[in-house]
Amino acid sequence: MLERLSFFASLYEVHTNPKQGMWLLYITVLILSAIVYRLGFAKKLPVLKNVIIYVLLALGCTILTFFAVFLPIAEGLVVAALILTIYKIRLHQAKKQNTNNGVD
Repeated sequence: MLERLSFFASLYEVHTNPKQGMWLLYITVLILSAIVYRLGFAKKLPVLKNVIIYVLLALGCTILTFFAVFLPIAEGLVVAALILTIYKIRLHQAKKQNTNNGVD
């Protein structure tokens, strides 16, 4: 059974200390989901709409946490966050280069 656990589930020792391990896994999935949402999908919204979105995100992450014990959910979120970070950096550099070329 131990070889079937995902990396983060093994890291947090879900098999030996399930209560603490599941909470740590939930927090990891929640933080990574919020980062991916913020980098890839977030728009400027009023505060109340943002609160509603993050509450629903937190509720959805409870389901993802149960899947994350055996499936690479958190690992996929890490990869998505890295890809979106690289995309945002390159987009910022391209915009900066376009404004510098327009000034010349």
